[in-house]
Amino acid sequence: MSALARLTVAETKLFFREPMLVFFVLAFPPLLLVVLGAFPALREPSADLGGARAITLYLPIIVAMGLAMFALNSVSQLLATYREKGVLRRLRTTPVKPHVMLGAQLLMSTIMSVATMLVVLAIGRVLYDVGLPRQFFAYLLAYLLTALAMFAIGLLVASVAPTGKSAGAIGTLLFFPILFFAGLWVPRAQMTDVLRTISDFTPLGAGVQSLQDAAAGHWPQPLQVAVLLGWTIVAGGLAARYFRWE
Repeated sequence: MSALARLTVAETKLFFREPMLVFFVLAFPPLLLVVLGAFPALREPSADLGGARAITLYLPIIVAMGLAMFALNSVSQLLATYREKGVLRRLRTTPVKPHVMLGAQLLMSTIMSVATMLVVLAIGRVLYDVGLPRQFFAYLLAYLLTALAMFAIGLLVASVAPTGKSAGAIGTLLFFPILFFAGLWVPRAQMTDVLRTISDFTPLGAGVQSLQDAAAGHWPQPLQVAVLLGWTIVAGGLAARYFRWE
């Protein structure tokens, strides 16, 4: 296997040795969907949501939440911890360069997050009769753009945080407002015009809207694509500029 493949396998094994991390980034999103689906009111059409079912709207929100957990609570904290403990510095003296470790973390997180997304979609379909995305390639594009934006933000957190604990703290501070504007507490359809406008320019707000559009059979809107690419370019550029290997 290549160095990237070997490191990805090794990082995956280390990941599964952290039970709390595994629970929150892998098990919590599907579990949250099951809990929400247990409320009959969320499974019934709502006039406040234009006749849509709340559980249908929550599914892409939970998919996006899974991405945010990986980016802000896993990738950022692990990379900052590796730098704090000198792992990245020691890698520079080996044939395996530090950027391969970075690639392994992102590859592992992408694979895991896709698996979480598939589980969430399957639960929604089997338990709550939520239809699968009508426009598969549009959904895949929306997911990819959202993943790029969130992982870029996660890398930016890892680049500025001096320690693993501080990266976890910064990630947590970002996690809840980002989820709010994604619609976890108040669905976007029920937000005020001001809140919805702010949501449109946040990474998960744009990501959730793109996923909802794709699920309904439409391609992501130009505004959402531009917002997600903008977050990717700006956060990714800053992360590349300020990331420290030691």
